[in-house]
Amino acid sequence: MPEVSPLAALADCVNVDELEERARALLPPATYGYYVGGAEDEVSVRDNRAAFGRWRFRHRVLAEVGEPDLGVTVLGQSLRLPLLLSPTAAQVLASPEGEVATARAALSAGTLFSLSTFSTRSLEDVAAVGGPRWFQLYVYRDRGLTGELIDRAEAAGYGAILFTVDTPILGRREREERLGFGLPEGVTYANLAGRPGNRAEITAAGASGLAQYVATELDATLGWKDLEWLAGRTRLPVLLKGVVRGDDARRCLAGGAAGIVVSNHGGRQLDYSIPTLDALPEVVEAVAGAAPVLLDGGVRRGTDVLKALCLGAAAVMFGRPYLWALAVGGEAGVELLLARMRAEIATSMALLGARRVADLTPDLLVRAAGG
Repeated sequence: MPEVSPLAALADCVNVDELEERARALLPPATYGYYVGGAEDEVSVRDNRAAFGRWRFRHRVLAEVGEPDLGVTVLGQSLRLPLLLSPTAAQVLASPEGEVATARAALSAGTLFSLSTFSTRSLEDVAAVGGPRWFQLYVYRDRGLTGELIDRAEAAGYGAILFTVDTPILGRREREERLGFGLPEGVTYANLAGRPGNRAEITAAGASGLAQYVATELDATLGWKDLEWLAGRTRLPVLLKGVVRGDDARRCLAGGAAGIVVSNHGGRQLDYSIPTLDALPEVVEAVAGAAPVLLDGGVRRGTDVLKALCLGAAAVMFGRPYLWALAVGGEAGVELLLARMRAEIATSMALLGARRVADLTPDLLVRAAGG
């Protein structure tokens, strides 16, 4: 029986769920578990996804839609797609070129790629790809190292700092503990080359090496003063990722934030946290148009993107689906996934009666019975 090429295998997957199953068969169990897993009972992982199912569309008819315009502008950056790529760590575990391959695919699709502090290709390597990009930042106890990362992002032409604020410590991820996840020999956190402990090896039975690294290196005492420090330390706009409350969103703006990403870290931090789609309207109302609000968490369909946009998101982010595409087909796999997501968004926009993203308003949605 002839061997099926990775890209042909990807083409046979008609949705993200099928793509995930193909990736699961290809990835080592510990790597798949690291990518897919959440905290403790993983309720928040499931709830993020379930929240989209609680909304139904009230479509317009005879809307003269034609071919919808999917373009958005976020922090002055024009994008051809309202779906951005969230920061995810250790992408070379999915494909040898890792984050560089993903960044190329994002550039081809006309969208924006966010690079994790814990990337396995350096921020300079990814910057060489070109295209719009943000750098996701964790704040270290060592403010000198934090400052170095900021300076490197500025020098490499990143467009914003994406400050993750929901990780003072790492959530307890039982899958990682069970499977013993750690970076294999030869793989490092490329932005931290030369720093002690950057391989996040397992150093104690039953414990996650990454959790130990975070507990040792990151600053668990972050407060509002640190946002003010960061906003004053960089010339780049700062977006805060991990906000789910309106009052926090207002304090973010008062502290110098240029944007908000409503996120619960994909369910990987505080289990039983509010689904991000449920949190979105309160944050949008609190911000009141003063800054862009984005949503991250549970997105797997074009209709998911549209529901978030209808509820006030300026754009939407996703992470795990492109990891599955990267694992199955590398750069070409992520390109194909983004092309399919574009097609899903455009098809559903046309059927919804929306010609452009600005036409996606709350009156197009209604809560499902019992939702």
